[in-house]
Amino acid sequence: MSFLKVLGKNPSGKRLDIIRKSPNYKSDVFQNLSPTDAIAKDSSFLKTVRAFLNKSKRVEPDSVLPFIKTDLNRLDSIEPTIVWFGHSSYLIRINGKNILIDPVFCGNASPFSFMIKAFKGTNEYSDDDMPDIDLLLLTHDHYDHMDYKTLCKLKSKIKKVYCPLGIGSHLEHWGYENSLITELDWWDSESFENDIEITAAPARHYTGRSIVRSKMLWCSFILKTKTHALYLGGDSGYDHHFKTIGEKFGPFDIALLEAGQYNASWPQIHMTPEETVQASIDLNAKVLFPIHWGKFALAMHDWDEPIKRVVRKADELQVKVVTPRIGQSFVVGGENTGDFWWNLNE
Repeated sequence: MSFLKVLGKNPSGKRLDIIRKSPNYKSDVFQNLSPTDAIAKDSSFLKTVRAFLNKSKRVEPDSVLPFIKTDLNRLDSIEPTIVWFGHSSYLIRINGKNILIDPVFCGNASPFSFMIKAFKGTNEYSDDDMPDIDLLLLTHDHYDHMDYKTLCKLKSKIKKVYCPLGIGSHLEHWGYENSLITELDWWDSESFENDIEITAAPARHYTGRSIVRSKMLWCSFILKTKTHALYLGGDSGYDHHFKTIGEKFGPFDIALLEAGQYNASWPQIHMTPEETVQASIDLNAKVLFPIHWGKFALAMHDWDEPIKRVVRKADELQVKVVTPRIGQSFVVGGENTGDFWWNLNE
């Protein structure tokens, strides 16, 4: 495996011509709706290193996390069903279709296999466990959301891909046929199989698999059928776009929103757990499903701090939260089948 291959490829040619016409592309990079700093202005490299050296001893769990091995070929509920694989990877079975989001099954969230390893018990699913995938959704190109090994192994199972502008450049570089790929700008909508509408919506983040940033777009997705509306959040800092999306497309039956990997040094590109709960309110979501936690340590907080803070704030604001175990199927509209499974020593 070539390291350069893993990095992917930035857009060029006709793809770049299309990107340059986007209202969100200015000064040769994509821009957020609000001015956004990847690193806080009052932070510094020295501060970040110092924080890393003094990080919690509980950034990773001290035992194997509980998981459930579900037969993904037998998800037969009439209602939409979600199976979370930890972090931001999950499968949705809806209207008889299998929709896979941001799959990372290689065991690490880095271009190097020895870095950012998955917690024990969180990497029990692989490409072999996946059913045929009618639609692959990719929110952005960071390594914890878009994995070279996983996507290469899944290639023969994937019938269609929707992704933000420019992301198709990576996929083509990795052997995907261009005819399978549909790239979307914010607010672009596509009808999939005539019964599912997919809309790419804003998020507050950035892209880049190397030191070059934001040459490709990032997004969240709105998934609608005649009977259901789901919000599939990509990585995002808190901002007014959640309320805008809620007003234009809500209410949502469920919102899957990032709740982990936050830090005071990057407050504008990831949400705190409390902001995650507020974002679900802004979206007018009936249920919050917290993701982007429980598999990789990409920040300095305790591994279980995000879910504990989400549950506490949601209880305060009377927001319904579902917390299924990794691999456990959750039927949208059903009751929370998870327990406080992250309390390993209780």
